Amino acid sequence: MRKHRGLEFLGFVVFGCLLALITAQVRAANFENIPELIRRVKPSVVLVGTYGELDSPRFTFRGTGFAVADGRRIVTNAHVIPDTDSSGARVLVIRIKGESGDWVSRKVEHVSLDRPSDLAVMDIAGAPLNPLPLKAVVVPEGTAVVFMGFPIAGALGFSHVAHRAMVSALTPVALPAPTGSSLNARNISQIRSGTFNIMQLDGTAYPGNSGGPVFDIETGEVVGVINMVLLKGTKESVLSHPSGISYAIPAAAVIRLLGP
Repeated sequence: MRKHRGLEFLGFVVFGCLLALITAQVRAANFENIPELIRRVKPSVVLVGTYGELDSPRFTFRGTGFAVADGRRIVTNAHVIPDTDSSGARVLVIRIKGESGDWVSRKVEHVSLDRPSDLAVMDIAGAPLNPLPLKAVVVPEGTAVVFMGFPIAGALGFSHVAHRAMVSALTPVALPAPTGSSLNARNISQIRSGTFNIMQLDGTAYPGNSGGPVFDIETGEVVGVINMVLLKGTKESVLSHPSGISYAIPAAAVIRLLGP
């Protein structure tokens, strides 16, 4: 009896070691993909902001965006888009890296908004960017991802920054309010339009990451768009008190907004 238990225990140990080895190999393979993935997608991830001749600085950064479809359509969060400036003194622009390495402005010609999902698609003029592929299916919990953007609102200079994370949960976006007094216009709009699942990531996004793409490490497809306001009733986390948890809107919502 003791011999049988000993063999059973040994079998569990061997199985555990094999599982740990396989997991380590999978993680190593995932990490090996990251440098190439970052190199490939950086030219498609852009600054989103406004430009005003009388502003100082002339460019005001508001968030991150990325190219999709024919390369002339840029996805970001709806809350990144400023209210219309009736004076016409400011224009909505994106900024991309030019051949010289400097940031070059491109004017936004049209914006389509989906307020309930906090998404926006901007049409830009000029030559197309390299579009990023979108994944229509919501990825399962446990999927390894990388998200990219311009955190801390360019305080350290505008450089593409990538973060590793994992999809830790799929959470309904319209959470029930604890009391009637805590309902606001956005909550009511979300409830009326129906709930959808938003991805919870175990990585920290900062102000400036909003609108940035989330990539599946294995396939390189965009699986989501970083968002910091749908579930939290306030603006993005204060820099000095990051929660360590971030949220992303599944790419399926972007595909619906883009249309046929």
